[in-house]
Amino acid sequence: MAAATRQRLPKTVVTLGIVSLLNDASSEMIYPLLPFFLREQLKASVAFVGLVEGVAETTASLLKLFSGWLADRVGHHKALTVCGYAVAGLTRPLMAAATAAWQVLALRFIDRFGKGIRTAPRDALLANASDASVRGYAFGFHRAMDHLGAVVGPLLASGVLLCAPGNYRLAFALAAVPALMALAVLWWGVREATTPPSRAALRLGDVLAWRTFDPRLRWYLLAVGLFTLSNSSDAFLLLRAKACGVAESAIPLLWTWLHIVKSGTATLGGRLSDRIGRVRAIALGWFIYAVVYAGFAFANTAWQVWALFTVYGLYFGLTEGAERALVADLSAPDQRGRGYGAFHFVVGVGMLPASVLFGVLWQQWGAKVAFLFGAALALTAMGVLKASVARR
Repeated sequence: MAAATRQRLPKTVVTLGIVSLLNDASSEMIYPLLPFFLREQLKASVAFVGLVEGVAETTASLLKLFSGWLADRVGHHKALTVCGYAVAGLTRPLMAAATAAWQVLALRFIDRFGKGIRTAPRDALLANASDASVRGYAFGFHRAMDHLGAVVGPLLASGVLLCAPGNYRLAFALAAVPALMALAVLWWGVREATTPPSRAALRLGDVLAWRTFDPRLRWYLLAVGLFTLSNSSDAFLLLRAKACGVAESAIPLLWTWLHIVKSGTATLGGRLSDRIGRVRAIALGWFIYAVVYAGFAFANTAWQVWALFTVYGLYFGLTEGAERALVADLSAPDQRGRGYGAFHFVVGVGMLPASVLFGVLWQQWGAKVAFLFGAALALTAMGVLKASVARR
């Protein structure tokens, strides 16, 4: 561990971290304001707002699987990463010119198309640039920078609206600046050693050929899928926070605080996984998640909510870097694109049924039952992870 902590992160890892910070700052200048822009200025219905985000996230999940295969197929991860960031960045100034709700839907689709194209190849770039002894550190640093961007973006948007109240279009237009900066840093700052095309990904049908993966990776994806079913939308946590007495005006502060904790713990969590092993770090994070959800089942005061959100941020710090590093540990170098595509696909497709299930449980039997069910499912996933991946 001492040698790992003294080792500097590769330039590619640092550069990709800066890219994520800038791009996420750009994205988060728009995302929190979009529902208000749709409702107040474009007169869209609440149902349409939900449709926009549903279509966007489903698109990203499906494309991550394909883009990972394509990256392995051609052996060039940087080109797809640049393409994905460029496509998403194009939507930022165009959003400022939208005059109809359907245009926003189209632009969000394009934005998530870009995210779907870039995510798996970018993670493969990170993995290939990092030695196994510091891979958790590398992914933890990257997630920390990403969450830092999620703090910076809303603050920038707030500054714009303070100077120009209600001018959402100005905030959207200015969001193009950090997006262009991210693209420039990526283009000139990242050098990729070409990976030979994967022999296991020669046909388009091999996108779903998971039989070619290491058996441990398949078990890991199963555990991740099970855990994802417990991981409902954070919107439910915010609803619970308000019900427990957190003032409506303090909700944005609570959300910002969560991202600060995520950013502050992600690098340390990644380093911890280098020291104690990925499976142990992930299992510890999932256990903390279960404790947090059980805590939300019984919370009834504002201070308890703030404490639970703080611990919830620690769960992210422990798991986000370790989960991604473990994919690289269990994948051959020429299959990492597909490995990350499969990982993000499993997480993406599980989010919708997870939130629907949680919402039904809450509506039929109350918040306590819903949160306790989530905690129990997370503990089950932790058991599968330790019983399958760790023992193999």
